[in-house]
Amino acid sequence: MLTDDGKHLYVSWDEYHLLTERLALKVHHSGWQFDQILCLARGGMRPGDVLSRVFDKPLAIMSTSSYRAEAGTIQGRLDMAKYITMPKGELAGRVLLVDDLADSGETLKAVVERLRGMPQIAELRSAVLWTKAVSTYKPDYFVEELVTSPWIHQPFEEYDSLRPEGLERKHAI
Repeated sequence: MLTDDGKHLYVSWDEYHLLTERLALKVHHSGWQFDQILCLARGGMRPGDVLSRVFDKPLAIMSTSSYRAEAGTIQGRLDMAKYITMPKGELAGRVLLVDDLADSGETLKAVVERLRGMPQIAELRSAVLWTKAVSTYKPDYFVEELVTSPWIHQPFEEYDSLRPEGLERKHAI
């Protein structure tokens, strides 16, 4: 739900799962066949996992981070993992890159540039739940395009500030 000021988008678990399923359908309806999924940790892990299960394709993970200050709301320097984690083999063939959103577009653009430099990747496409109009990178597949640039409050963000002591209080009998 977008707030009246247009600066915040609150997403429930049900909405999040629906968006992920709609993303899977967009990829499916495109007819594009891919060999592997590479998700960007952390935001792309949940949709990447679901797409990996729906399409029965291996899931690789690349860790990236650009949100550092103010509880993750201020974008800082982009850090990209040197290695990609996979159960076996290497990232190759036709690869679907999955993240949660194209915000500024800088992370996706940098990752795509790096992956396109890998000769074993024959084709690369990207998929996200949301893309913002301000993004400098336009993913191949997305579910919602946001004309404003709201801060997206995803349902799992409650865990960003919840510590074990808070869980104990939450589950006290």
